[in-house]
Amino acid sequence: MEIGELIRDLRRARGWSQGRLASEINRAFGAGLNREYVSGWERSRHVPRARYLRYLSAVLDVPLAVLESAVERRIFLTDLVGTAIAPVVASDLLSEGFAARLAGGPSPDEWEAKLATYGTQYMSLGAADIQRRVSGELVVVQQQLDQPRLWSVASRLMTLYAKTFPGADGSRAVHWYRMAAQAADESGDDAARVWVRGRAAIALGYEGASLRVADMFADQAMAISDRPSLGLLTAIYGRAHSAALRGDTETARMLAERGQRVFDAVGSADQTSDYAVPWWRVNVFRSLLLARLGDERGAVAAQDAARAELPASLPRFATHLELHRGLMLARSGDHAGGVAYAQSALDALPPERHSLTLRMLMEEIHTRADGAGTGA
Repeated sequence: MEIGELIRDLRRARGWSQGRLASEINRAFGAGLNREYVSGWERSRHVPRARYLRYLSAVLDVPLAVLESAVERRIFLTDLVGTAIAPVVASDLLSEGFAARLAGGPSPDEWEAKLATYGTQYMSLGAADIQRRVSGELVVVQQQLDQPRLWSVASRLMTLYAKTFPGADGSRAVHWYRMAAQAADESGDDAARVWVRGRAAIALGYEGASLRVADMFADQAMAISDRPSLGLLTAIYGRAHSAALRGDTETARMLAERGQRVFDAVGSADQTSDYAVPWWRVNVFRSLLLARLGDERGAVAAQDAARAELPASLPRFATHLELHRGLMLARSGDHAGGVAYAQSALDALPPERHSLTLRMLMEEIHTRADGAGTGA
């Protein structure tokens, strides 16, 4: 399906006119669009640039990956379960939620087992697939929030759900991260409170998105508890990435050293879960951080250390490391080579394994090359 047809179908599914879609984008982002511009998209007179794809993703509440790949309609509809634009799907989810309430729903231990499964699945599945699965669980768990422990479960599910949206639009992902933090607070569980904030901080900081929000979550996590934990570890690295992107090299390096000390105390033995930070994964964090700081020697060392232990079953993270190398090339002055190297690595990964974060890293490399080319 062409991108124009996809935009038209998304708009009509919400019952919006072309003018209404333009107005929603303008209200959220001050884009200055009009009905004729939207009509041009739908008639394929012009293709939305990356910025407008992010805007469309936010206002139409659809994963950016769906727009970028312009998938066939049957795949598109499958991937949109839980986004509330298809009344039949919404009805099914509501029915499932109330049925769970009447039946008592899964026990806290069963929910913890579900979380463990989703943590593992996140490492290899695409964003749209995870979004579809987790959205149904959120409908169910919200019927059971009469136990503090289930507020903790809900907060971690919300954090995972947030990661299926692009952080760069500053809207949908941040909304869910905020909700996750509030749910964790309801649980009274400081470990959950620190973890969801730390996970939000590293997701946004690593993506280079909504840096003020990333800083806020990181600062909150560190204020709740300075006891070494995976949540504190990710908060520190999220803050470090934010500092690096702002050009604050001294702070970024200081935080990286602190993160290493925390990792030494709490690093994970589990290799393949989003709820774990083993040696290879902390080196993925370090690889991008050092690439952003222009420390090529340190970045390459981190990449080599990550590859030495990275499970073969997780090719997406190997692609992350290749994109970090592309960024290093672009930063060093080989702008075309950096873009080509990174794009080749991304193209080698099957599309169904792509993540929103990879796409945003690719955009960062393009921006680095374009900025250098214009003297910015």
